[in-house]
Amino acid sequence: MTAAATEMLARTLYAEAGMRPVRAIEALAALAANRARAALPRPARVPGAAPFAPGGHARLPEPSPGSMADTCRDPFLFPARNPRHPAHALLDAPPAADPAMAVCRRIAARALSGALADPTGGATHWHAADQLPAWAVAREAAAEIGGLVFYRLQTGQAPARPAAPALVAAA
Repeated sequence: MTAAATEMLARTLYAEAGMRPVRAIEALAALAANRARAALPRPARVPGAAPFAPGGHARLPEPSPGSMADTCRDPFLFPARNPRHPAHALLDAPPAADPAMAVCRRIAARALSGALADPTGGATHWHAADQLPAWAVAREAAAEIGGLVFYRLQTGQAPARPAAPALVAAA
C-alpha cells in the first residue's frame, strides 16, 4: 500500500461523499475497489477445478495501489474529477484539520489493505439519490446507502435505452 494511492483515494472520497455518513463513504470506497478489481486481468483457470478450489476463481485478487489510483482518476466514475465540478477544488487542497478528511483517510487505508467489507454487493456504478442519470433509468439498484445509489453492471454492458414510443396509426 502506498501513501500516494491512499491519499488519492481519501481525497476522492472526501470530494464525493465527505459530508455523508461513514457508511456511505465506506460503500464508495468499496465501489472503487470493485471497479479496480474488475479492470484486473483474470488469472488462468485450472481446468476441472471446483469454483472455490485453488485456481477456481471464486474471487479476483485484490487490486494494487496503482490500479486503485487509476480508478480514482476516472472522471466518469467520480464526477469531482471533472474540472468543472463544484467539488473539484477539494481534490487538490482538502481542509487540513477537517475531521471528515481524517475519516476518509482511515477508510481509504482499510480499502487498500483489503480490510473493508463491501456493503454494495459488488457494485461498479453509482449516483447520488437526488439525481437519476440516463444510464440508471432501467436498472435495478443493488443498494442505497447514505444517499448514494449503487448498481452492479456487467463489464462492457451497454447503458439502458428507453423503449421507442409506439406509433399509432390514425383511423
